[in-house]
Amino acid sequence: MEWRKSSRSGSTGDCVELRQDLAAVRDSKRPGVTLPVTRSAVRELITRLAR
Repeated sequence: MEWRKSSRSGSTGDCVELRQDLAAVRDSKRPGVTLPVTRSAVRELITRLAR
């Protein structure tokens, strides 16, 4: 499975990427470092950001 960037990410490279099969996030500038998260935490973050 591949890492996905938000469709709203700019061309500056400042973005967070998600990977569904790992339930993890990473900074696209430091792709070797990942932060494992639960799927519910990602859902909660997206819900709060959408408000």
